[in-house]
Amino acid sequence: MIWDNDFAISVIPALLQGLLVTVQITVLGTLLAALLGLAFAVVRQLAVPVVSQAVAFAVTFIRGTPLLVQAYCAFFVLPGYGISADAFTTGAIVIGINYSAYMAEVYRSGIQGVHRGQWEACTALGLPASRTWGKVILPQALRSVVPMLGNYLIQMFKDSAVLSAITVVELLATAQAIGTSNFRYLEPLTLAAVLFLIISYPSSRLVGRLERRYAPQH
Repeated sequence: MIWDNDFAISVIPALLQGLLVTVQITVLGTLLAALLGLAFAVVRQLAVPVVSQAVAFAVTFIRGTPLLVQAYCAFFVLPGYGISADAFTTGAIVIGINYSAYMAEVYRSGIQGVHRGQWEACTALGLPASRTWGKVILPQALRSVVPMLGNYLIQMFKDSAVLSAITVVELLATAQAIGTSNFRYLEPLTLAAVLFLIISYPSSRLVGRLERRYAPQH
């Protein structure tokens, strides 16, 4: 099969629309993952043992099962129990919950990396828990984990292609649909790969700069 420039140019608008859906899924999923992951990490640090163990099990379960299986269960199984949403919403929630488990461990490592003296100083000053966490602990913990969170953001952007399996019309699904309807897969799939690269490569370079900026000083 020979590359057809005219056909390639004609499908770019549709692919860009698919890319927009991919970006939207990534942004919403990242917001959910960041907030839920932080909640998981803090609960494991503060909660009574039973609650902490329950959260730890949930995190392990999510990390130990494939994103595709989770997406299938959410989209095809849960509606049988009265829990349903459109493909876009389901995809954003599923990928957000999936990555929250990974981000939770990143947050937890950042929290545990805060020097013990910081905790002791807050206790000695009689600071309430809200100020201890909000003004002292979390700012230090988050600074150290920003690069890793950035890496997960890039990975989520690429993993959003998995959601085409539950009919989310993102970039890969759009490319597949174009290929099926025109019996030409070379151009749409190649252009989809290029669009993924155009977004992910500069992002990875930015994350690399953040890693150097926030690297521990010796």
